[in-house]
Amino acid sequence: MNKSGALKNLLGAASLMLPAMVIAESNVQTGAATATPGATAHVDFSLVIPQMLYLRVGTGSAYTTGVYTANTTVDEIIFSPTAAQVGNGVAVAGTGGDLTGGVETAAVVSNFGNVTLNATAAGALSDGSGDSIPFTQITTTATTLTSATALPAPVLTNATSANVVLTAPASKVIVEDAKWTYHYANTAAVPGGTYGGVNVNNSRVVYTATMP
Repeated sequence: MNKSGALKNLLGAASLMLPAMVIAESNVQTGAATATPGATAHVDFSLVIPQMLYLRVGTGSAYTTGVYTANTTVDEIIFSPTAAQVGNGVAVAGTGGDLTGGVETAAVVSNFGNVTLNATAAGALSDGSGDSIPFTQITTTATTLTSATALPAPVLTNATSANVVLTAPASKVIVEDAKWTYHYANTAAVPGGTYGGVNVNNSRVVYTATMP
């Protein structure tokens, strides 16, 4: 037998004496006919879930179906008391809003813990001629819509409101909505004119939701 053949036989015999070796994630185990061989392989998985915060006040996407898209529509709520009603202390309902009658859909959906909600105005509603009506004259009442608990509404002021804190459950997921109904409190007699408007004379209120 030449040297090459002898080396091949030696290596072949040695390989029979080695335990089974597994490279990467293929695994083969062998045993006697009466044995139960076992083999393992491994796969690592990871899921990357984005942090998400959705806020809707008024016209917006259909969040109840899981559609979270931006919508640039800004609704206008209008109060028009008659001359006989002005300052009589009886609240005046509004018109407009995505639910009509001065009522807006309000919703917060998040998946990363507590959420803080507030509202900011640039100042009192102005008529552009030096007269004004404070935002404290506009009240917001929250009633249930689809969630078990109605989403609380910030109390409007001429600046930034106090924070409304939504406490997340153990799942860290918040889904709260409400119908926010706006009224003009109408507790003071004021000069005639149009106060506010479409993004003029301090008319616009900015609602802001934040997560930690």
